[in-house]
Amino acid sequence: MQRIVIIGATSAIAHATARLWATRGAALFLVGRNAERLAVNAADLRVRGAEKVTAHVMDATDYATHAAMLAAALAALGGIDVALIAHGTLPDQRACEADLVMLRAEIEANGVSVCVLAQAFGNYFVAQGRGTVAVIGSVAGDRGRQSNYVYGAAKGLVARYLEGLRNRLAKSGVGVLLIKPGFVDTPMTAAFEKKGLLWAQPEAVAGGILDAIERGRDVVYLPWFWRGIMWVIRHIPERLFKRLSL
Repeated sequence: MQRIVIIGATSAIAHATARLWATRGAALFLVGRNAERLAVNAADLRVRGAEKVTAHVMDATDYATHAAMLAAALAALGGIDVALIAHGTLPDQRACEADLVMLRAEIEANGVSVCVLAQAFGNYFVAQGRGTVAVIGSVAGDRGRQSNYVYGAAKGLVARYLEGLRNRLAKSGVGVLLIKPGFVDTPMTAAFEKKGLLWAQPEAVAGGILDAIERGRDVVYLPWFWRGIMWVIRHIPERLFKRLSL
């Protein structure tokens, strides 16, 4: 029986992944800000076969509560095999440019808090001698673009932090996985026109996450073709890139 902690458990991708774990009889510890939505998701996962489901209310940017959350997870599960860090927001780029307090809050939520939680679980797994820290990042972190560079900068921070954490923990039996989804049809992207082959459903991304964890991958683009798309975007010369409206 796998013992899983999910931070940001009410997000569409996180819940789709939790459903897959539930069908395998996993024990789940769900963390999120909204107690009502957590309760609904927990009930759904119990019906789908989860061995045990516990809900815990926490704001990921309230760093003083992280230790209590980890202690509660250990008390509920008896140990942790995988920590999936999936919380975040999709900020309004233009609003952040005008409101610097908002800008800082978005980088805090999407970047700093993710790194702090990844470090906390990494420390625990090192002491345990095994485990996997899996983090949902974004292809947006691969290059700064005028349309979403606040979000992209936060995800870029996460990518570099996990790269270093992975390098440090490589000999400790601890896996550090960065998941880079492209366009996913979720409530967070409700304002987007969701047409074309580039858009994926949360269930498809969830399957890719479980596969990457089981294979011990370091970085995975989901769906797979985003690796090629982002390779091209990363290698556009800066002189030309500045002229593009991306």
